[in-house]
Amino acid sequence: MSAVDSGAISVASASPSAQADMIPRKDMRVIWVLLTAAFVAILNETTMGMAIPHLIDDLAITPIAAQWVSSAFMLTMAVVIPATGFLLRRFTTRQVFLSALALFSAGTLLAIVALGFEMLLVARVVQAGGTAMMMPLLMTTMMNLVPNESRGRMMGRVSIVMSLAPSIGPTMSGFLLDHFGWRSVFVVVLPIALAAMFVGWRWLTDVGETTDAPLDVFSIVLSVFGFGGIVYGLSQIGSLAEGSGSALPLIIALVIGVVGLGAFLWRQVVLQRADDALLDLRVFSSLGFSLSMAQMFLLSLAFFGTITIVPLFLQKALMLPTLDAGLVVLPGALAMGLLGPFIGRIYDAHGTRVLLVPGAILAAGALWFCATLTAQTPVWVVLVAQTVLSIGLALSFTPLFTASLASLSPKFYSYGSAVIGTVQQVAGAAGIAVMVAAYTVVANANGATGSPVAVAEGSRVAFLIGAVIATMTVVGAFFIRKPDDATGEHAPIH
Repeated sequence: MSAVDSGAISVASASPSAQADMIPRKDMRVIWVLLTAAFVAILNETTMGMAIPHLIDDLAITPIAAQWVSSAFMLTMAVVIPATGFLLRRFTTRQVFLSALALFSAGTLLAIVALGFEMLLVARVVQAGGTAMMMPLLMTTMMNLVPNESRGRMMGRVSIVMSLAPSIGPTMSGFLLDHFGWRSVFVVVLPIALAAMFVGWRWLTDVGETTDAPLDVFSIVLSVFGFGGIVYGLSQIGSLAEGSGSALPLIIALVIGVVGLGAFLWRQVVLQRADDALLDLRVFSSLGFSLSMAQMFLLSLAFFGTITIVPLFLQKALMLPTLDAGLVVLPGALAMGLLGPFIGRIYDAHGTRVLLVPGAILAAGALWFCATLTAQTPVWVVLVAQTVLSIGLALSFTPLFTASLASLSPKFYSYGSAVIGTVQQVAGAAGIAVMVAAYTVVANANGATGSPVAVAEGSRVAFLIGAVIATMTVVGAFFIRKPDDATGEHAPIH
């Protein structure tokens, strides 16, 4: 999560409504503490997107290698997140929270002192281990604390706070990168993470009950081979595109990934009969959850790939300074946050279709337009397109998160949150790998990635891929319902 992994969930306004007042003060304090930590994680991820062009130059690496700054993060998330459903039931809220922020802070410190690209990748992996636990913890806790009739409003208010991270991140990163270098990004993030950990240690209380179910180590091993193999295999597409690798690692990784994933899924079906699964797949017995996950997969596939290409286009095709490139994406991120309360109210009152259909149309339309951009395109045109895309995503992600988890019974919230995170990360890693590969092939065929015209050509093809994927979500938007309104919808069996 992206991120934005990412930017789809966010919180509370300064003037809570009557519905928000229904939530006890101690519960709201828990939500705010978790949101602070999630803010730090999203801020970290959005700042690194702008740093990729600098890493290419400063560390003398290729765009394919630089993509691993994001891909390694997502790969780790994809491997760790499937276990979070179990962890959230086995350990207390405080234990998971403090462990997550300790890992994240350690990874951030390691990045500050990194001696080279390899050490930076290790730091990102450690950071991702903490982030992977934080996002499912936030979603599961909110679903347990917020009553059904207020979930849309709360998710909308959450978006105000959480959208500050992607709003501030690129602009802050641009300033720091232009004046102090890429290490400064981590220097700024570390004290915020440490402060959040201290606040959580002081005031965070436990939510829900824990279980004594044993941790199935074999499932973890299968998860590593399954999700890790697939994401790694997809990342090798970039090496082939660059002409610096062979097809053998890609084929071997994908075969291992598919076999490992199949064995992992089989193992979970066996273990869930005794409620001992690492990731309980009974969440997919809910039609609403399954449809939402299909939509989430397509949106994440298009979104994460696109936000990786946009900084490259702005800096390498339009030749913008890093700070200016960050300012271009600022209005879109702010729009996502400011629209949050309105989106939440609309969801509570009218359900999903009124949000998802126009959201999918706007996102797909913006990406189709981006596929026409050139090295001569005015910057303001890109700003408008980026803002429209952000609005479309805001209309899509918040109702998807809310409707998918609301389709489940409370027992399965933690597993549902883990599935959401896994889908986002696997789809995101795939989107980044495919779009960066397409970008590299086309740019090299038209000169080189140092040529503005060649970069524009490569970017257009990448945006075109995102547009085709996003167009499919327009159809899916008609089939997803708010659980209360869905005919025949039921939660997974107990």
